[in-house]
Amino acid sequence: MELPIAIVDAFTSQAFSGNPAAVCLLDRELDPALMQSIACEMNLSETAFVLPTERNGHFNLRWFTPTLEIDLCGHATLASSFWMLQKGWAFENEQVHFHTKSGELIVSVGQELIEMDFPLLETTVAKHPHFQDQLFGKRIVQAAELKRNWIFELEDEQAVRSLIPDFEEISLHSEEGIIITSKGNAVDCVSRFFGPNVGVPEDPVTGFAHCALMDYWNKRTGTFHLKAHQASKRGGNLEVEKKGKRVVLKGKAVGVLEGLLKI
Repeated sequence: MELPIAIVDAFTSQAFSGNPAAVCLLDRELDPALMQSIACEMNLSETAFVLPTERNGHFNLRWFTPTLEIDLCGHATLASSFWMLQKGWAFENEQVHFHTKSGELIVSVGQELIEMDFPLLETTVAKHPHFQDQLFGKRIVQAAELKRNWIFELEDEQAVRSLIPDFEEISLHSEEGIIITSKGNAVDCVSRFFGPNVGVPEDPVTGFAHCALMDYWNKRTGTFHLKAHQASKRGGNLEVEKKGKRVVLKGKAVGVLEGLLKI
């Protein structure tokens, strides 16, 4: 069997930046074990699998890291939407409905910008049981808990950019991973995400993290809109807007590779 596959850089308009995801547009169901093997072979933070349903404009969407299936992934959803537009599976200025483990996600597809309607991830200010006042030599201003992850606000953008993580220690003291953030110099907030327990030591740009960061910064400052930058080595930019219990993530993407998997 030959399976078409593409690599798309998400949350960027320039190749070799943003967050790369592999995208498989399927014409049949695949066994989850095979999808996991493909994701492991691709060895990107996420590989997305898109399968049409019987309803026009509605698709099943699943995301796999190299080690496990996950509930929500922003950049691989953006990558999937972009690639569907290129291949005629989606059409400009129309909505795509993805059915996922996190419920229905609605994406508005445009040539210049893709807008994704995601669930807001609730955060609760709390003290981490291990990382109390310092995180690898950087002062923790405030910490917040969310489902299977933690947010640590640091003093400034320089602290976020210069932090050197100990992935073994993060793995021991987190379920999935941790998000570090601060107010930005040229944007509203900067962040990084470390997820060694999901096979992603440092993610280049993390959509789900911004569903939580929007809640965190809304409670912290009252803002309903963020211009955000994820300060990984590759880097990436997002616009984030809070709408009730939903978050709209806006970003761009660029395709960098297309081929066939021979299975």
